[in-house]
Amino acid sequence: MTPRRLLTHLRHVDLAVPDYDKQLEFYSGVWGLTEVAGDTGLSFLAAEGSPEQYVVRLRKAEEKRLDLVAFGAATREDVDALAERLIADDVKLISTPDELGTLGGGYGFRFFDVDGRTVEVSAEVDTREHRRIEEKEAIPVRLSHVVLNSPDLGKTRAWYEKHLAFALSDTLSSPHMGEVMHFMRVNPQHHSLALAKGPHTSLHHISFELRGIDEYMRGTGRLLRAGVHKVWGPGRHMAGDNTFSYFFDPHGNTLEYTTELELLDEDSWHPHVYDFSEPEVTDQWGTANPMSELVAKESFNDPDRGCFVAPPV
Repeated sequence: MTPRRLLTHLRHVDLAVPDYDKQLEFYSGVWGLTEVAGDTGLSFLAAEGSPEQYVVRLRKAEEKRLDLVAFGAATREDVDALAERLIADDVKLISTPDELGTLGGGYGFRFFDVDGRTVEVSAEVDTREHRRIEEKEAIPVRLSHVVLNSPDLGKTRAWYEKHLAFALSDTLSSPHMGEVMHFMRVNPQHHSLALAKGPHTSLHHISFELRGIDEYMRGTGRLLRAGVHKVWGPGRHMAGDNTFSYFFDPHGNTLEYTTELELLDEDSWHPHVYDFSEPEVTDQWGTANPMSELVAKESFNDPDRGCFVAPPV
């Protein structure tokens, strides 16, 4: 039986970075986020069009790692219900539900997923005063989705379905590689989370939504002119029907500019299995550099050293 859905959306993705100053300059500069708060070696970066207090947190550390992925819940009662479900299923909790001391406050807790990533779920977080992103303003409106590499794709998908009630939207597969990516959702957005087949547990990419096609292209061009390393794009995927331009941040984490991610009628939607060896599946437009093993490997990222190790903050 499918468990009751208690998550509402993706809140933020937190990164630990060795060269903190360089990363902060990149995210708050050319990438287009706004630093809204900070402390020594810790900064909170918001998207101007988003009510979330922040969408990326950077922490200075000796080793690069994914600190955590944070999701929202509607109420503190839902937070408590999820914690009880995870405890009953022997999921390892890092903390129990309580008032949060992070920016925006709220009520939440943290736990490890099946691959050892830290996940946070919270409710009643204060919203941030945000604004309408104007025409031709090529900065992120909001956080779109996060994609995670897993060495056991089926096991990770089953864990997120069983414990967090994620639903499968679509799958990428190929005749010689089998299933390589699952697109998962907790709301009508085609995916808030995707899981990719990789050689090790790591971050695949973080995606940011821009206002529209024109702003997406202007943002892509700004990064190219700034000399930021482009991994893949610009193009338009079939699964999710969204645009894509992938770039590296200064420490080799892959970031995406996107727009027009598909909104589903969940009552009538049936997942597709797309053969990603067909060029139009990876890029409907045919404008991106061709998908290849080299392009795929660039988003394998470094093995995450933070598995089953809770971040210090």
